[in-house]
Amino acid sequence: MAARSLGCGVWRLLGSLPGHAGARGWPPRGVSALRRAASGPSGSVPAAGVQPASYPTLRVQAAQQPAAFWGPLAQETLLWDTPYHTVWDCDFSSGKIGWFLGGQLNVSVSCLDQHVRKSPESVALIWERDEPGTEVRITYRELLETTCRLANLLKRHGVCRGDRVAIYMPVSPLAVAAMLACARIGAVHTVIFAGFSAQSLAGRINDAKCKVVITFNQGLRGGRVVELKEIVDEAVKHCPTIQYVLVAHRTDKKVHMGNLDVPLEQEMAKEDPVCAPESMGSEDMLFLLYTSGSTGTPKGLVHTQAGYLLYVALTHRLVFDYQPGDIFGCVADIGWITGHSYVVYGPLCNGATSVLFESTPVYPDPGRYWEMVQRLKINQFYGAPTAVRLLLKHGDAWVKKYDRSSLRTLGSVGEPINQEAWEWLHKVVGDSRCTVVDTWWQTETGGICIAPRPSEEGAEILPSMAMRPFFGIVPALMDEKGNILEGGDVSGALCFSQAWPGMARTIYGDHQRFVDAYFKAYPGYYFSGDGAHRTKGGYYQITGRMDDVINISGHRLGTAEIEDAMASHPAVPETAVIGYPHDIKGEAAFAFIVLKDDAGDSDMVISELRSTVATKIAKYAVPDQILIVKRLPKTRSGKVMRRLLRKIILGRTQDLGDTTTLEDPSIITEILSAYQRHKDKKATSQ
Repeated sequence: MAARSLGCGVWRLLGSLPGHAGARGWPPRGVSALRRAASGPSGSVPAAGVQPASYPTLRVQAAQQPAAFWGPLAQETLLWDTPYHTVWDCDFSSGKIGWFLGGQLNVSVSCLDQHVRKSPESVALIWERDEPGTEVRITYRELLETTCRLANLLKRHGVCRGDRVAIYMPVSPLAVAAMLACARIGAVHTVIFAGFSAQSLAGRINDAKCKVVITFNQGLRGGRVVELKEIVDEAVKHCPTIQYVLVAHRTDKKVHMGNLDVPLEQEMAKEDPVCAPESMGSEDMLFLLYTSGSTGTPKGLVHTQAGYLLYVALTHRLVFDYQPGDIFGCVADIGWITGHSYVVYGPLCNGATSVLFESTPVYPDPGRYWEMVQRLKINQFYGAPTAVRLLLKHGDAWVKKYDRSSLRTLGSVGEPINQEAWEWLHKVVGDSRCTVVDTWWQTETGGICIAPRPSEEGAEILPSMAMRPFFGIVPALMDEKGNILEGGDVSGALCFSQAWPGMARTIYGDHQRFVDAYFKAYPGYYFSGDGAHRTKGGYYQITGRMDDVINISGHRLGTAEIEDAMASHPAVPETAVIGYPHDIKGEAAFAFIVLKDDAGDSDMVISELRSTVATKIAKYAVPDQILIVKRLPKTRSGKVMRRLLRKIILGRTQDLGDTTTLEDPSIITEILSAYQRHKDKKATSQ
């Protein structure tokens, strides 16, 4: 059944309803530019009594006249040192993407200085620390001063414009300041999730050729201590480009300080709280963020300055119905793109109060999120379906125990949300009154691309469906032969025919890989790697990955990465990893392994494999199930047919599809027998 919501309609967005100026500061920045864009290239104001353009008209205008649509928005939303001369110059055939060319700015000025000038004591960040009730509020003035001190410290330690800085820190105000300090001086930050192993950390540092690492002595999460400094110490032994490690203190524990180590707080205190911002070109690099690829080597996606900041600010404002004075609660880690876009850059550009969540959904109990919502009076809550599914299993009482009346918008991110989780979020958490936005986007897209809002006022929202493309997003569904699928009730590869300001520009150090990964499969289009269904009503529903990347608890992970880690074991000559549905995680990894004849104790090997994956990648990457088989199903050319393995564990053996290229068809029966024994063994042990 369609859920109706009084979410943020385009009429309201454009400020066309009477009486919106005043108490809430309507319209927010950038909306008058949307109004002008909707009026057409001439910028003419509609006659009295005539409504501005509708959502469909704005969508068409953004698609057909990108310069007229995005140009005024960029002028009004961002603070420029030098105006741009060209709004966009993009060519998907070569992977060339450029926005606001010729313009100069510094994103930290748009995120900090402009708000400090107007309202220095307004709260920028609420740090929801691991222990409930110990939150810390940071004003825009305090965040700017901390950012400047840290920027000056980086400069004193040789960090220059264009240098790369690794940030290996959990969610905290200092981590946000570290990102903004890099932006302030024109350095490039790469935030590396503080759950990654030393080996994964070293690989990313070396690929980016980072000069400095910023970390904490320890991290706290869910009542547990994480030894961050020890992990960094191990990693930098293998990182020749690292000149300094800046060490902040989250706990009182003293840690070993070596020749590279600098006590961060102590040295920051010596620095000036003012740092002149470096004027950067619109297309200069802002940050690198590593994501999993299907080849086994993580890829450093490059996001640049102006286009990215404009896009995340606009999507933050319009998708979530953000209003001045709101408390915005995105519970993502800053090590992922969601944290970059909707914890840091989008909210801060809009002058919002952004919540930094250090803990877990079930610490100290499954009511943690909702107790936080009550205490902080959060208006928008944005989290992962994995967490929703986990909390759903703990029952409604943990939710209803707390007052959630401050909530207006509930968002879902990271993977498609299933119907049961969507209904629970809408009816139980939101009391059937909040707008629920199931958002689709990727590290590569920079910001939200498909979501139920913005829309026309009161437009329907269908459960567990992303639905509507954002302004300037032009989807195309392709069949297996690369033909465009027209009309409704069709499914295919989700592609996009036109560039938008927030998308990644390249893969660091390997533009050809960027072109091959995203623009080669369907020439002239960006290929997302996901499949989608378009309904008869024209709405989009994401159906999942089409390549060898799985989504574990919202974390994208290439199956090849797990395979490479497992294949490093001397007893394992071959392995194949696939994703399969999981009640809590959304997807989990299932590994098929072939052992050498002299492998010895197979249980010991499996235990060592789990440890190897945790060490080389991260604990969340460890396969939930590992099955020993005599051989893997291969084509005559030697390619492993993973789709057959997937169908076997999903119980779809009656529909294996074309198996004519399989070298030995009898292997299906062989693996089915091994899998049945595996299931029987699991059943008896429970």
